Amino acid sequence: MDMVERYLEAVAAQLSADEREDIVAELRDLILSRIEAKEEALGRALTDDEKEAILKEIGHPLVVAARYRKGPDSLIGPELFPYWLYGVKAGLVILLVVHGISLLMSLVGGPRDVGQAIAQAFHSYFGAGLTLIGALTLAGALMEHYDIKPKWLTEWRVKDLSAFQLTDPSQWSAAANAAGKTTGFKAPQVRRGSNPMVEAGFSFLALAIFCLWWIGLVHFPGLGDFRIDGARVAMTPAPIWATLFTPILAYALAQMAVDLFVLLRPEARRMKAILAMLIGCVGLWLTYMVFQAGHWFTLSVGADQARVAGDWVMLDLDRLRGLGEGERDLVGVASTLSLIGTWFLTICGLSMAFTVVANAWRAVQPGVASVTR
Repeated sequence: MDMVERYLEAVAAQLSADEREDIVAELRDLILSRIEAKEEALGRALTDDEKEAILKEIGHPLVVAARYRKGPDSLIGPELFPYWLYGVKAGLVILLVVHGISLLMSLVGGPRDVGQAIAQAFHSYFGAGLTLIGALTLAGALMEHYDIKPKWLTEWRVKDLSAFQLTDPSQWSAAANAAGKTTGFKAPQVRRGSNPMVEAGFSFLALAIFCLWWIGLVHFPGLGDFRIDGARVAMTPAPIWATLFTPILAYALAQMAVDLFVLLRPEARRMKAILAMLIGCVGLWLTYMVFQAGHWFTLSVGADQARVAGDWVMLDLDRLRGLGEGERDLVGVASTLSLIGTWFLTICGLSMAFTVVANAWRAVQPGVASVTR
């Protein structure tokens, strides 16, 4: 087969059937005219190497076909790329927090090679990160291919741009604090005056991932999977989680709605305070219900079982000071997790109560300058 025809067939294979014939005919005329001009200048027929040089000047078949192909020439175009990058950065931060918790759980279970545990956590984080990037890339490619332009891509306001400071590492502590307010935990601030837009953006993304995990659409390998003396521990949720499954999901979705309202209407401070107060009351009630249930998880190693459970008796500073000094067997690990869970829920409840009172106060104040969510 002639070299030119082989080249044209390679180009044609990348084109749709309805436009292939016309494009190949046009491209053939271009190539033959260049070959004829070169032969006329040299006064002889071209060798195969000289013909190949002309084809290389025209371009690789994949590149040439892309010039004629309708639609975008890239998966993520220059207009959408900054949003894709923002989503990747924010998502990776959230995954890092989740895998940090998983690593802590694996180390609580008893003596273990710390280096191996860190390596496994990194491997899991790397895999989850690739999955996240792949999912965002697929979504971006679909938007590019079908020319989907959401309103947030074209209709934006300057006062809303502070939400994108989430990709600034110096803001991550403030953002983590925002996510922690969903559960009541408060992280130390890197600098004073955290930005409500940044907090709302991070909280929205964190809660979105939580909802997907809560309904079973997203899985985090290693989360809740740990060992005691080499034996794998099965962690079974207590009935309270099934009872509160729908209320917790509704609470997370409502909190996401408030975060979205903060992003879209940053000037509506009093309404934000009222909504945050109402959501805080729901969160406080959920925290109380979980605490009152007493039983949260059951740890099992073969036929042996131990409950992760807590009550008011565990709110003892002497017990807290002795954290980590207990036995590393099944019962000892369950006791340690029970003490951690009791104090964690208590701190969550106190933090939520403060948030409710603070937002109630701000809701009735004229000219409120900021809102504690």
